[in-house]
Amino acid sequence: MELRMHLDRGMPRDMDLFAAGVAGFAAGALLMVLELAWTASMSGDGPWRTTQIVAALTLGPSVLSAAGTSAPFDLLVVTVALITHYVLGIFSGFVVAWVLGALHRVGQLGVAEAVGALFGAAVYFINFHLLIPLVPWFAELSGWGTLIGHVIFGLATAMLYVRLARRGLGQPAAGTA
Repeated sequence: MELRMHLDRGMPRDMDLFAAGVAGFAAGALLMVLELAWTASMSGDGPWRTTQIVAALTLGPSVLSAAGTSAPFDLLVVTVALITHYVLGIFSGFVVAWVLGALHRVGQLGVAEAVGALFGAAVYFINFHLLIPLVPWFAELSGWGTLIGHVIFGLATAMLYVRLARRGLGQPAAGTA
């Protein structure tokens, strides 16, 4: 018994993969709506520019329209952007769930909120600062609006995971610990 307790120390015991995937998917949808609204209201490039930028991760920069022109709707580009965005969102849900499980704080909403906000800020920093040499077209999205959107994404991912995760025996319900 003592050996088992040492082997699993720091590792998530009951990570709920389904809840993590759903949380990441739903939070990714929220972020996508925020990005589309932000781009449509604050940019002259139209609401589809963000989908071009995300789809270019998969399809390459050839899908990007010229800067300063209104980005046209393209079903293939939008479909690839949605798939790319949701896959990354689901992966993010797994990461947040793993961190919360490793901290043994899955049922604590306050801890989840802090982890989620930090995670969202970290994703923003990685995507819009560290990866710019590899994906230079991401630079046009960097800014306070995108940072706030990513922090909201992280918060939503963590909060949804806490609410959706099944509890093992002896674990308190979400928000009660």
